[in-house]
Amino acid sequence: MKPQPDLPPASAAAAEGTPVSVKIRERIKAARKRFNANDNIADFVQPGELDALLDEVTVKMQGVLDSLVIDTERDHNSADTARRVAKMYVAEVFKGRYVKAPAITEFPNTERLNELMIVGPITVRSACSHHLCPVIGRVWIGVLPNEHTNVIGLSKYARLAEWIMGRPQIQEEAVVQLADCIQAKTKPDGLAIVMQATHYCMAWRGVKDMDSRMINSVMRGVFLKDMNLRREFLALIPQKT
Repeated sequence: MKPQPDLPPASAAAAEGTPVSVKIRERIKAARKRFNANDNIADFVQPGELDALLDEVTVKMQGVLDSLVIDTERDHNSADTARRVAKMYVAEVFKGRYVKAPAITEFPNTERLNELMIVGPITVRSACSHHLCPVIGRVWIGVLPNEHTNVIGLSKYARLAEWIMGRPQIQEEAVVQLADCIQAKTKPDGLAIVMQATHYCMAWRGVKDMDSRMINSVMRGVFLKDMNLRREFLALIPQKT
C-alpha cells in the first residue's frame, strides 16, 4: 500500500489494537442503548477519545478518497482533505452526537408569566441521515409558561437547537427531539415548534429542486387542546418565503 501524506499518528487505541470507535460501540451495546445517527452518545466517550476518533476518521476518509481515485499526493487542493472532512464531521457538523447538552441556566418564573412567548426564527443546520447532505432551515418555538415553568434565556433555545440539529437527522424526528428537550427543561403548559428547511439531498442531487422546502410542526399541551392559541402562534410566525 502506498504511503499517505499528512496522516495523523496512530492513536493510543489503535496502538492497543482496538479502534476507539469499536471501544465506544462496545460500551453502548453493553449498556443496551441505541447509537442511531441522531442519538447523543457523549456518555460513552471517555476523555481524550474524541481526538483518537478524529485520527481514526481521518485514516478512513483517506481510504474513501483513494477509492474515488483522487490523487491526494500530487493534488495540493486535496492533500489535507481527509483531515479537514474528519474534523468537520467529528468537531463541527455532527458535534451534537459526541458532546453533552449545553449548560442551561434556569430561573424560576417569579412573575408568574403565562402569556404566549415566541422565539425565532433560529437558523439551524444539520445533515440528512440518508445522504449526509446539508439540511438548512429555520425554527420557531412557542412556549406558554406557567408559574412552575423554568425560564431560560433566548440564546439558550438556539444552543439547544444547535445541539439537537448537530447530528445526522430526519426533520420529522429532529423537531420531536427538540420538543422533548425543551419540555423537559422548562415544563411549560404548552409548547409548539415549527421547522422549515431546505434539504440539499433534493437540491444538490436527485431531482435537483432548489425551491422545495419541508415544513413540519410539533404541538404539545394546551397547543393541542386550544385551537385559538394554536392559530395565534401560527399567525405570528412568517409564512414560507
